[in-house]
Amino acid sequence: MMQTPLTMTQMIERAERYFPKKQVVSRTSSGIQRFTYKQIGERTRRLADSLTKLGVEKGDRVGTLAWNHHRHLEAYFAIPCIGAVLHTINIRLSPHHISYIINHAEDTVLLVDPDLIPLLEKCAHELKSVKAYIIMSDDKVLPETTLSPIYDYETLLADANPTFQYPEDIEENDPAGMCYTSATTGNPKGVVYSHRGIFLHSMALGLADSAAISEKDIALPVVPMFHANAWGMPFAAVWFGTSLVLPGPYFTPKLIAELIETEKVTITAGVPTIWLGLLKELDEGSYDLSSLRGVLCGGSAAPKGMIKAFEQRHNIPFLHAYGMTETSPLVVISTLKSYQENLDYEERLEIRAKQGILVPGLSIKVVGKDGEVAWDGKEMGELCIKGPWIASEYYKDERTHDAFGDGWLHTGDVVTIDEEGFVKIVDRTKDLIKSGGEWISSVDLENALMAHEAVFEAAVVAVPHEQWQERPVACVVLKDSYKDKVKKEDLHEFLIPQFAKWWLPDEILFLEEIPKTSVGKFLKITLREQVHKEVLKK
Repeated sequence: MMQTPLTMTQMIERAERYFPKKQVVSRTSSGIQRFTYKQIGERTRRLADSLTKLGVEKGDRVGTLAWNHHRHLEAYFAIPCIGAVLHTINIRLSPHHISYIINHAEDTVLLVDPDLIPLLEKCAHELKSVKAYIIMSDDKVLPETTLSPIYDYETLLADANPTFQYPEDIEENDPAGMCYTSATTGNPKGVVYSHRGIFLHSMALGLADSAAISEKDIALPVVPMFHANAWGMPFAAVWFGTSLVLPGPYFTPKLIAELIETEKVTITAGVPTIWLGLLKELDEGSYDLSSLRGVLCGGSAAPKGMIKAFEQRHNIPFLHAYGMTETSPLVVISTLKSYQENLDYEERLEIRAKQGILVPGLSIKVVGKDGEVAWDGKEMGELCIKGPWIASEYYKDERTHDAFGDGWLHTGDVVTIDEEGFVKIVDRTKDLIKSGGEWISSVDLENALMAHEAVFEAAVVAVPHEQWQERPVACVVLKDSYKDKVKKEDLHEFLIPQFAKWWLPDEILFLEEIPKTSVGKFLKITLREQVHKEVLKK
């Protein structure tokens, strides 16, 4: 067989050649802009030429602090296609963590959205490797800033070569991109993606029993392009000729609903907190979202009640999935097997509320204290993963040994796996609650609480207990219309038929808001501190 390198240049060149009329709809600070893939391809070549002229060389890291829009998409391809490394920086991290990852990655150039300049100015004096800042603005006037030297993105492109030829010396195992974990404890950990890994992961997103992304789709990645490469959706969409809708900065559930309706979006992706917000908007407003064939949900477990609400109240199919920054990210996706389609709705929902079965190309094992666990849907263990788009180490980080020491990625996620191979996330290892020597899953309790009609969000954490070691406490945000109407006793009664008595929370606290991480997951380390203070008061 021919030894053909699997590189990203093939992906953008295919879009230029075969899908020049297909559109990218980009919402920026000044409104909606539309580009064809022919235009995106030309602009990407111009950006590649501009970066080369600025001195970016093979292997250099180029950082982006940007929302989901066309310029960020152009950077997604221009940077790797000159042999450099695309470093998407999570704009929701603290200035301390942002300066840490820029220095750790040794970024030489930063592409920055104008509204994010103040965030960067807070830590610019700490940056050691950055030689230039490119401002990705709709205006050709450079903003007032202490950053230096700065360049205007559109001016650079105007002076660049639209037929720039990508270098041919890129190897498939060369680094193409990097992301850092969101770091609930310690410094963020860097993950480097190869051309080969991105190529194969994009293929996996197009499989019929996976996300099935195709040329016929209109894809809306709500998940940020700085979070695990928007789950790889922009790479796959460009390669397959899929129309893209990029929601831009500071979007709201109302804006997402309007974009889906007006652009006839067929598939979208985001974390559960995004879909909880959209569900509230759909319940209160009037939208035609009949174009949607799937809402892809990952990042943390989606409550079964939310899945049911999307499907039964709004006739919107829901796709549950699981992955991590370290896994590019797709690992499992909850699509039913053909003979499971004959089950009644509640039985199908029970299966689909699990994270799903393994995507072809990967291997998993679930390891408990006595070795690999039984595939019985009951025995718990840590999920371990191996495959061609799974990281093999953290970038220049001593924590590599703990996570990858035996050649498998040890995820830190506790799961069960049933007879059919469906994986269910039970908890993070650090979030499991050990009561009287037995484990309680905070995720199961959270999902049960969020199935109650009055509950908007729920998170469960452990508090120390003299007799039982730890006990669960539930933190609940009620929907506005149910505040002052629902008491904790009502929620307690709701849980009683669903769990053993010793699983039930010792306390249910009503909060105005549950703290979240930079990517929209519940920030349990902060929540534990709040809860411990509340419990101590009592």
